[in-house]
Amino acid sequence: MEKQTICIIEDEADIRELLEHNIQKAGFLTCCSGDGRQGLELIRAKRPALVLLDVMLPGIDGLEVCKALAKDSGTASIPIIMLTARGEEMDRVVGLELGATDYVVKPFSVRELLLRIRNVLQRASHLAFEDARLSRHGVTLDVRAHKAALNAVALDITATEFRLLENLMRHAGQVRTREQLLNSVWGYHFEGYARTVDTHMRRLRAKMGNGAAVLETVRGVGYRFRE
Repeated sequence: MEKQTICIIEDEADIRELLEHNIQKAGFLTCCSGDGRQGLELIRAKRPALVLLDVMLPGIDGLEVCKALAKDSGTASIPIIMLTARGEEMDRVVGLELGATDYVVKPFSVRELLLRIRNVLQRASHLAFEDARLSRHGVTLDVRAHKAALNAVALDITATEFRLLENLMRHAGQVRTREQLLNSVWGYHFEGYARTVDTHMRRLRAKMGNGAAVLETVRGVGYRFRE
């Protein structure tokens, strides 16, 4: 089986080397950069299976890298795990809103990070076997091309908003709790961060305008895509 590549964008050399050593030891290939702008070009060139992205970077910061990757159809589907300093909750929230799949707080456990990497990659591999095109109530998703449209008009949504909409559409008519959505969309349970789902739903609804009526709130439980 061909080894998957993990791209590490981290400016602290000791952390970068620690990550590279342990990720290679776990059976992955790696490519690395300590600069945001160079890292963005590296990701575009290598198209890795997953990106580990530090928030604080020279050149351009990790949030700008995340935003640029989400806007590029060639990289929008690449999962991103952001590395953030303890206490920087706003960076984590913004990163998730911009399309990051997960985050890890420094100082982190390498064992936990590897678990999260495997969880995210496993979820991505499962999606490859699901329907590549979804269409309901005027909403269409091309999963492989990572494109969304409402009544044939393209929707400018982030990678995370795309995954959220996709999950709801795949379970149309069923109530999805916030916990289920966190686990399915992010591939990991965020203890105490269920409100992150509400933030993404508000943004997604705003972008869908009148078409957002298909996204129903089930009070006290979660959300449902109208059957």
